[in-house]
Parts: sequence; C-alpha cells; structure tokens
Amino acid sequence: MNYLVIKCGGSVLEALPESFYKNIVHLQKELDVKPVIVHGGGPLISSLLKKMGTETTFVNGLRVTTEEVLDVVEMVLSGSVNKQIVRHLVEAGGAAYGLSGIDGGLLKAKKLESVVDLGYVGKIFHVETKLISQLGDHGYIPVISPLGIDERGQRYNINGDIAAAEVAKALGAKLCLISDIPGIYVEEADEKQVLHSVTKDDILQLMESEVITGGMIPKVKSAVDALEHGVPEVSIINGMAVDALIDFCTGKEIGTKITLAEEVAHVH
Repeated sequence: MNYLVIKCGGSVLEALPESFYKNIVHLQKELDVKPVIVHGGGPLISSLLKKMGTETTFVNGLRVTTEEVLDVVEMVLSGSVNKQIVRHLVEAGGAAYGLSGIDGGLLKAKKLESVVDLGYVGKIFHVETKLISQLGDHGYIPVISPLGIDERGQRYNINGDIAAAEVAKALGAKLCLISDIPGIYVEEADEKQVLHSVTKDDILQLMESEVITGGMIPKVKSAVDALEHGVPEVSIINGMAVDALIDFCTGKEIGTKITLAEEVAHVH
C-alpha cells in the first residue's frame, strides 16, 4: 500500500497555497499514492486561549494541557482546523474525510510520563489502521486531528508531529513534515544553508548546539523514532514551494531528508 502521511503544522496552515491541496489530490488520482493528513493547530489554540485569558506554557515544544486547555484544543483541532482542510481538499477536486483520533478509537493513547507533569498530554500506543485503509479504499483522503483516547474515555492532547510519526509507523508509510521553511538550516557567514540530508547523530549535535530548538525538537525526535520503527523515508519540506509534494514523491532533492546514518552514494 503506497501510503504517504503528510503532517501540516498549525503555523503553516493559514499560508498554504491552493496548489498544495491540488498536489495532494493529484498524488491520489494520478500517482497512486494514498495520502493521509495529520494536522496541528498550535497558533490558533494559543490565540484562542489568550482571548479567554487562559495561561498556556510549553516544555520542549509540548503544550502543558489542563482540562480547560483540552476543551479549547479539541474545539480548534477537531472543529475549525480539521474542517478547513477538508474544505480545501474538496475545492481542489478531492474527496476528504475529517476525523479526530478519538473517533472509532483511531488513536489509542495513555498519559505521557515526563519529568515535568504536562497534564493531559498523551502518548499513542495503538493506531486503528483499519479505519484509515477503509477510507482510502473508498477514495477518501483521511484528515486526522491529533487527539487520543484511552479505554476509560479520557482524551489526550497529542503533539501533531508525534501523532503523524505514529500513524506513519502503523501504516509503514513515508512521512512528510510540512513546514514554512525549506528544511533544517544552519547559518554560515550570515547565509542560511539548508541541510538537504541529516543523520540521527547530526540531529543530536544540532539540538545540543541549539540550532534545533522549540517546536522543531518534537519534529526531529519523532522523525528519528519513525525511521527506527520501519518508516522508509522522512523529510521536512516547504509547503509554500510549488509542487513540493510531487517533487518529494518523485524522488527529487527537496527540503531536509532525515536518515539514521550516512547514506552511501551509489556509483553508476
């Protein structure tokens, strides 16, 4: 099954061009790719919490989630953001089906244990892939908001990058992390150099030297975790670039490809 999990962060959603959604529909109809979208919505959640006068804090890129924050997270992610993406895909000529990780027990989760208590932040332990494959088989593009649920019905806020990596692992899919920048870059002599390929060791060094910080931390950590669990390919690409997704799927050098170790160049 030729699955491609596409993670759209909340920071890029407002800016993604119409052509981005047309690319997704083209992949499905012309290139026999089964796209699955997992989205975030962080900035929208933050701005709504601010309007409500509710404090929000982050630890290593993860939002500390109280019951009150969780209500807003669900409203924004499963409501406005999810349906907005579905509408864009319909406008681009596709058939999309929006659902949250809570629906049908799609993303089974438990509390994420960490040194600092993050509240209702979850860790996925099972993805109900049958739901995704049934939607794909019927010609729908699944659009998933990253909330999880446990067997007692407790819901959890899941970081979008982490949720996308778990879905990709469960499907054995390629994973494409959409950003509004061309990938991971370093600044050399006042110029930004995009790293077209980084290894797991490179990432650890870039985090230590604080080139990679904030929201990029869960992104790269989940990318490495996905690769270690059999995901064939992970790249961070710029969703604003024309035909970026098609270039990615046809093997062109685009964005930052993340690998576990140095790839040996083939000599022809």
